[in-house]
Amino acid sequence: MLKIFNKSRPEFLIVGLGNPGDKYKNTRHNAGFMAIDQIIAEKGVTVKKVKHHAEVFETSFADNRVLMAKPQTFMNLSGDAVEEIINYHKIPVKNVIVLADDISLPPGKLRIRRKGSAGGHNGLKDIILKTGCDTFPRIKIGVGAKPPKWDLSNWVLSEFSGAEREKIDIAIKNVSLALELMIGGDIDGAMSKFNS
Repeated sequence: MLKIFNKSRPEFLIVGLGNPGDKYKNTRHNAGFMAIDQIIAEKGVTVKKVKHHAEVFETSFADNRVLMAKPQTFMNLSGDAVEEIINYHKIPVKNVIVLADDISLPPGKLRIRRKGSAGGHNGLKDIILKTGCDTFPRIKIGVGAKPPKWDLSNWVLSEFSGAEREKIDIAIKNVSLALELMIGGDIDGAMSKFNS
């Protein structure tokens, strides 16, 4: 059945943050990529375009055309892809939703925010720098706090334990449900349901 949208161009951009390559595939810093991969599997998205420094997919949420992107620039330059995509498609920054890992949250916990600072996250920091604002929503995916004596970069590039991965898998399934609410205009409902 042909899907008919209200708008002829994508209205929203979902950006999953991570690092490209098999070396980083199952690491904590790639929780955003994992969430995009889960959505692709759920929705049966098969067409991938590589453009704007990103892998780009198209789907729908709440009857809106939505682009999903996995920047291929490495984490610290994630803003390059976001800037190019929103400029090309004329997507307002307030309609960009970023999925990012968060070491301040326990593994598998979600926290949805309307806007805010980068909170020390280099991917968010670069997006804020390149777009010139921090007024975009984000879904933070808890990946666990850095243990004592661990270097931060080694921690975020480490893989999840089996028990942690089970919690992460549940969380990234919930990301899709949260996005449906957020893109449908009910960000308060998403925050109420998933921030608890």
